[in-house]
Amino acid sequence: MSAAATTSKSARAWQRMLSGRRLDLLDPSPMDVEISDIAHGLARVARWNGQTRGNHAFSVAQHSLIVEQCFTIAHPASTPEEKLMTLLHDAPEYVIGDMISPFKSVVGGGYKTVEARLEAAIHLRFGLPAHPTRELKTRIKRADTVSAFFEATELAGFALTEAKKLFGMPNGVTREMLLIEPLPAVEAQQRFLERFAEIEQQRGTVGR
Repeated sequence: MSAAATTSKSARAWQRMLSGRRLDLLDPSPMDVEISDIAHGLARVARWNGQTRGNHAFSVAQHSLIVEQCFTIAHPASTPEEKLMTLLHDAPEYVIGDMISPFKSVVGGGYKTVEARLEAAIHLRFGLPAHPTRELKTRIKRADTVSAFFEATELAGFALTEAKKLFGMPNGVTREMLLIEPLPAVEAQQRFLERFAEIEQQRGTVGR
């Protein structure tokens, strides 16, 4: 066996979490997923590669809260399960980070494969389908785009005309409805955990 092959086989593919879990990135187990790790990680991952205004990075945790809020505004009759999948729509990024869309298109399928495996493990950990349906994924994406519009114009330096072209003009949601000012990581983390607990209570899974 060549040295390269030996190195490839022995290369570490897991990450140790603060909870003590060791999550295998290539073959993630739902048993190694903890919401505390997700909230902690997402609150410390910056959207827009950190190119945002404010004293704090705009975190994926805060983005996830806004997306879930936009989703709920657009779909008031949505189920708690749908809300939870929306809140967790970027959860794999607690392990792999937030890669901006232009770079995702360059990296291609390998990134998507790892992301899909992590999504499945996260969803199964919390009693959700491994992946959202195509219809739900489309709805979540629309809410994500609404959030991106306000993030782009309020934080990332995009002109209104440019943001309209890239993301479209939001309907039914205004800037005043959203907590867009970047939060400290600890506060974003806590708010994410609180919203997760609220949705879990709606699902009747508290103490599961």
